[in-house]
Amino acid sequence: VRLVQSGGGSVQAGGSLRLSCAASGDTTSRACMAWFRQAPGKEREGVAGISSDGYTGYADSVKDRFTISKDTAKNTLYLQMNSLKPEDTAMYYCAADTGWCRNGARWALGSGTFRYWGQGTQVTVSS
Repeated sequence: VRLVQSGGGSVQAGGSLRLSCAASGDTTSRACMAWFRQAPGKEREGVAGISSDGYTGYADSVKDRFTISKDTAKNTLYLQMNSLKPEDTAMYYCAADTGWCRNGARWALGSGTFRYWGQGTQVTVSS
């Protein structure tokens, strides 16, 4: 499985960004996928996830602001981020793996539950 990320960048607080994660093969149709982020000096944390059949799950810190989605025809995963806050500043990673997805909340079990990772993309939110 190959995951190639795009998007991200710098934005002021309250702004929006969209991250993309292009996957190889038919990953988005078969795999459990998720977005994680890692701020300097902090552990990688799960942000949102989506199962092969479309169930989604979100961390409380981003619920109602971020939306995870996928386009299986384009084999691409997305993360739409609205109402961004300075505390959202981090390197963002997409992840994928086969098997049980916990209704889109497998990310809550930790980054070690995913084998395949994108290269990461920086998101910086200024106040």
